[in-house]
Amino acid sequence: MFAAVPLLALPVLAYNLAALTLAGGFHSQEASIRMSEPIFSVAMNTGVAWPVTLGDVLLLVGLVVLFIELLKSTTSRRTVIVNHALSMLLFVGCVVEFLLAPAFATSTFFLLTVMVLLDVLAGFIVTIAAARRDVDFGPDAL
Repeated sequence: MFAAVPLLALPVLAYNLAALTLAGGFHSQEASIRMSEPIFSVAMNTGVAWPVTLGDVLLLVGLVVLFIELLKSTTSRRTVIVNHALSMLLFVGCVVEFLLAPAFATSTFFLLTVMVLLDVLAGFIVTIAAARRDVDFGPDAL
């Protein structure tokens, strides 16, 4: 049953935890500052330091997880339908947080929400295409 849980909930949950630890909680407007503060830097060959922020890390994790979710949606197990439903609920939750809580009105969370939307759309499209391929109409039906 763990296979039915959408993995994109992980970066969304990590963002929620980061926003919850702010001084004002979900009502804080300091989330954009926290997401853009460098957590470490990588020395490049050009001699310039590349600052990596918490927002960058969350988006990277989100992209990797989105790729895994797209691979999971190509299977034809029964848990895929539950995964699609839970992904839809996650998307609705993300939209509500983005629209109603000031801590979630950042570009990082918006892009995570778009990733969840793409997971929902791709999951349904892949499932419909696979179902259409599995149905055999015969030569007289067309």
